Amino acid sequence: MFGIGRHKRQFESSGDRGIEDRDRSGSEQAEASAGRGTFEAPGQTDSAAEREIVIELTDADYTYQAGGPFASAALHGVNMRVRRGTLVGIAGGTGSGKSTLLQLLNGLLLPTGGSVRVLDHTLLPGMKKPKLNALRRRIGLSFQFPEQHLFEDTVEKDLMFGPLNFGLPKEEAQRRAAEALASMGLGEELLLRHPLTLSGGQMRRVAIASVLAAGPEIMMLDEPTATLDSAARRELIALLARLCREEGRTILMVTHRIEELLEAADEWIVMHEGRAVFRGDADELADRADELAGWGVAVPEQLRCWAEWTARLPQLAALPLPRTADDMALRIAEAVRGAEISARSGNVRKPFGGAGSGPTHLLGEAGSGRPPAPSDKAESLPRAESVRRAEAETIGERGINVCATS
Repeated sequence: MFGIGRHKRQFESSGDRGIEDRDRSGSEQAEASAGRGTFEAPGQTDSAAEREIVIELTDADYTYQAGGPFASAALHGVNMRVRRGTLVGIAGGTGSGKSTLLQLLNGLLLPTGGSVRVLDHTLLPGMKKPKLNALRRRIGLSFQFPEQHLFEDTVEKDLMFGPLNFGLPKEEAQRRAAEALASMGLGEELLLRHPLTLSGGQMRRVAIASVLAAGPEIMMLDEPTATLDSAARRELIALLARLCREEGRTILMVTHRIEELLEAADEWIVMHEGRAVFRGDADELADRADELAGWGVAVPEQLRCWAEWTARLPQLAALPLPRTADDMALRIAEAVRGAEISARSGNVRKPFGGAGSGPTHLLGEAGSGRPPAPSDKAESLPRAESVRRAEAETIGERGINVCATS
């Protein structure tokens, strides 16, 4: 069992947390993907604005081809709330309803049951298909592999498409194009390049910048890190987190890699068979890690590692989940040293067995390929501190892979 059990919390659909719990034409997809956002990017929000609910679903259902012989239910009774200025991770297996959920929030699909409110727009079943240009000026939607939607002969023209489509003058559109490119960590020298001459990672950032150029309040991204290497994934997530923290944008990001977003996400939704089966933060997600596999989601190594060590060292269970491998390594190393010092002083029974059988042996073996020398009970405190630092460095170098040997 992976559940850490620090603080099992009950989730209420009306609570005051950040979250509670294919059919579209090419023209609709192009409009939603390329011309999305308000004219003015939102600035940093104050605490009152951050408490504002910008997305609310109440018992929302969606069925493809509803009423027909080939009807296929995709969403069932989804309840969720998202507050302004939060970064929300949406995880789930294939066919769990993640992409359908984003299309519902953008107005590409109308609910077949319940209600969907996004900003000041409410979508209801059976209503006449509304004109949603005003909503799409405030929401940016990036589909999977967004670089496939780049179609102009220069990066600048692609970035200007959204602002121009919403009536901005050319000079303002050019300014926004340059700013959006810089926000994605790319230089102005790329503006006159053809998109197809860029690397895969650069193309992905340009495609997301084309959403950003229109200045959306809310950004929705469907697996933006798919096919990118680990370094490119980390860089992209860091950029998205900065947009949320420094510019006050609300970001919803679909991912099948919980571990890549664990540090940045404020809240999590896990989708399974069209239902929002989990809503909460990373600590709550760690408490229910043993349920992830049943929901079709791979258990992140970081959660598995933390669960293993909290089972060995109960004092760790009182701490919040470390969000990075380095922080986790330091916490574990400190707990290991504390337990060994207590055992040597005779205060408690040594919890890890004799020399060579405990976590010090494990960490040394994982980090260097050889076990450390047997511990000396007469070891001086300076030496103990030296070992503690070495252990922290060992885990830091190997990250959470240390748990794979236990």
